[in-house]
Parts: sequence; structure tokens; C-alpha cells
Amino acid sequence: MNKPNFFLIAGPCAVEDEVTVMTVAEKMIEITTKLNIPYVFKASYRKANRSSLNSFTGIGDEKALKLIGKVKETFGVPVTTDIHAEEEAAMAAEHVDILQIPAFLARQTKLLVAAAHTGKVVNIKKGQFMSPGTMKFAAEKVVASGNDQVLLCERGTMFGYQDLVVDFRSVPAMQQLGFPVVVDCTHSLQRPNQSAGVTGGQPAMIETIAKASIATGADGLFIETHPNPSQAKSDGANMLHLDKIEGLLEKLVRIREAIQ
Repeated sequence: MNKPNFFLIAGPCAVEDEVTVMTVAEKMIEITTKLNIPYVFKASYRKANRSSLNSFTGIGDEKALKLIGKVKETFGVPVTTDIHAEEEAAMAAEHVDILQIPAFLARQTKLLVAAAHTGKVVNIKKGQFMSPGTMKFAAEKVVASGNDQVLLCERGTMFGYQDLVVDFRSVPAMQQLGFPVVVDCTHSLQRPNQSAGVTGGQPAMIETIAKASIATGADGLFIETHPNPSQAKSDGANMLHLDKIEGLLEKLVRIREAIQ
């Protein structure tokens, strides 16, 4: 029997305003429905890890979370956001279906336990400093806390000081731990902490990473997208233009069909 289609977690890096959130959500739902791709809307309600003190961090926690919740209520799709401290877990869980654990925080025990206790799906991004095998310990913290709804996310390994490399052996390696594996096709192309104090990226390589992810059997993809990345308030250098995502997904569906 053929495996079901890959699922997609996608949306803008951060909640900037209602227009951007709803525009991206509506377009993504139109595309993924047409292509039969299960879809989860993503946006960060707060950006806690910034290169510069002057970087955009958000429009306010309550306001941003309510906008993410509005996507769920309006379109009937699951939604996700990232959390950064244990006290945020319950607050965010009131509005979302999946709690995302940032890569830098993948070993934070209290954060993982708090996320587990909400009963929501917990998507743990692999730390840039961690091997695929060591992600079993992060997952075990969630499962041992009474929640077996875990996703593991590959988002690159640090190569030198300001570059990341995706080792696609991570996909089958983490699947062997017994959890679905997502590949983050945009953050894995970051070039963090550039001299200007703004994170850089390689958006031209998003398609390459996405194709390789599907070819190696990833269960899901994570892609940040924006109607105008050059004007985005957070991580614009990494995001795929919203107008380009349909063509990419069409290619990925064909790859998925070819390898089944």
C-alpha cells in the first residue's frame, strides 16, 4: 500500500499583522487542498532568539496567539507555534495544536515536560549541535511525561561558525526512533549571526533541500513563506516567496509518487 502524502507545516516566520497571516493561510490552504497535502499553519507568536537587540520580536503575545487561533477557527486547519520557556506551554496550548521546541532548546528538560503536559503534539527541532541518535533522549522526556505525540525535525547541523549542512541520513535515523520526521527546508539554510546583526540565508536552495527531503522519505516538510520576503520583519532572507510555493509543491508530489 502506498504511504500517504507528506504533510506540510508552513507559514510566515512571525506574526506581523492580521493581513499577512490570513493571506498566507488562505493561499496555502488553497494550494495544499488542490494537491492533497495535509497542512498545518505555522507562525511564531514571539521571536525570542534574535541576532540583535533591535530585531523584531513580535506584536504582543496575546494578540499574536489570537491571530494564529483565528486561522484555526476560520479555515479549520491545525496550527502551530514555537515556545521558549516552560511557562509559555500552557498559554500557547490554548490556541494551537502543535507546540514547537526550537533547536537551541531541544535539551531543556522542563520545557519539554511542560509541553508534554499540555497534551498537544510536540515538534522537537534537532539541535544544530546534536546527532540524530541523541534526539531519542529529547523524545523520551516527552513520552515519559505521558505524551507520545512527538515529531522530530531536522534543521541542519552547524558547519563552521556561520553555516549549516543537512545530513539526510538524519531522516531514516530519526524515523528508526519511532517518530515521524519533518525536515525544515528554510532554517536549515540560515547563515546566522552575520556581521550586520541580521541572519542571512540561501532561499535559492530551498527547492534542493525540499526535493532531497522527500526523496529520502521525510514524513513532513517545514517551509516558511511570505508574500514579500524582502519586507518581512523576521528571517526574510530564508523564506520562500508565496508565489513560488505551488510550483515547488507540485514537483514534490511527483517525487513522492515516483518513490512509492
